[in-house]
Amino acid sequence: MLDYPPAVRKLIAALRQLPTIGPRSAERLALHILQQEESYALSIADSIREARARIKSCPVCGFYCEIDLCEICSDKKRDHRTICVVERPADVISLERSGTYHGLYHVLGGTLSPLDGIGPEQLNIPSLLRRCAGLEVSEIVLALGHDVKGETTSLYLSGELKTASLRVTRLATGLSVGGSLEYADPQTLVHALQGRKEI
Repeated sequence: MLDYPPAVRKLIAALRQLPTIGPRSAERLALHILQQEESYALSIADSIREARARIKSCPVCGFYCEIDLCEICSDKKRDHRTICVVERPADVISLERSGTYHGLYHVLGGTLSPLDGIGPEQLNIPSLLRRCAGLEVSEIVLALGHDVKGETTSLYLSGELKTASLRVTRLATGLSVGGSLEYADPQTLVHALQGRKEI
């Protein structure tokens, strides 16, 4: 049976590794790239290479940055008494686009999942605890998904963080159960932030 040449099959296989890209989508993307001018493909490759070389995790919050600190951590106008805990860097962008939250962030890098071998040490939880101990933080906003892993992580964090001087809140359930912040619209996030409840 006739198939694409090996280099095309390799490109399709590489594109299939991207999230949400199935076999047909990978094939369409590969053919699209091959049908364009060579400069088109090279500019995509250069953008990927440059992003991988220049982007790193902020050593304080875990969001993306190109210099020592991300724009949010280095912004003196932000409310440094409030830290919003999220699962992924994309969640920071979702909350920022809502225009409601003006504090700092902390990216965990995932959620607790003992069955998958993901405990507190595999996430940025120890660094969050250190941040709370060393700063004048008055509130932690847990902005994790309302799925089982998000709930488990929120429960664990609330137990670790709650002290007499530290308020731990959770986004209101305007977010759908099992939903992700990345896909929530800005208005839903506004209501979720405004209606957050203490845990």
